[in-house]
Amino acid sequence: MSSRPSKIVCVGRSYADHARELGNAIPDQPVLFIKPPSSLQGLAQGIDWNKNLGSCHYECELSLRIDRTLKAEKDPVKALEAIGAVTLGLDLTLRDVQDDLKKKGQPWERAKAYDGSCVLADWVDAKEIVDWNAAHYSLEINEELRQKGDTAYLIFDIGTLLAEISQVFTLEPGDVVMTGTPAGVGPLKSGEQLKMTLKGQSQDFVWTTFVK
Repeated sequence: MSSRPSKIVCVGRSYADHARELGNAIPDQPVLFIKPPSSLQGLAQGIDWNKNLGSCHYECELSLRIDRTLKAEKDPVKALEAIGAVTLGLDLTLRDVQDDLKKKGQPWERAKAYDGSCVLADWVDAKEIVDWNAAHYSLEINEELRQKGDTAYLIFDIGTLLAEISQVFTLEPGDVVMTGTPAGVGPLKSGEQLKMTLKGQSQDFVWTTFVK
């Protein structure tokens, strides 16, 4: 990435099966939170965290780069026009920390927005996605399929998500939207090898990283 976004807007509980696996209610509107630019980490650096804080869970997500300002846009179709590039990302979560914060009724930032909690692969042209309601991606760990994403199963389609986000946060050029994770999340272990695959129009895009 040549420059840092002003913010990374993340969507929680966007797939019903993931909400259920964590015992969460199905939301009636998108659950939004923000990661700061300091959370960004490159794939080549690998995944690491303070092990004294407990388990770190992987959450593979279709991620979007916004290339034009999107503010208070009500039309989901027009909102899609703001997407300039797409990739896969890992929304890393300190699950033990998050569970403790939830019990206390406190915000999630310590578990979701820490340094290195946002791992993004290389950007590819948004034209690689022919239908935003039928985008497919997957995550394998040590060659075992762990997550399979299909945007057809999003509770809120991507155009609706972007329009809804723009009612709350102005999306500026370079900003990133992580659209949420499907079921299959779990704890990472040192030495594991991760492979993320995005089905594109011209080819499959494959990225790898590792756990320190």
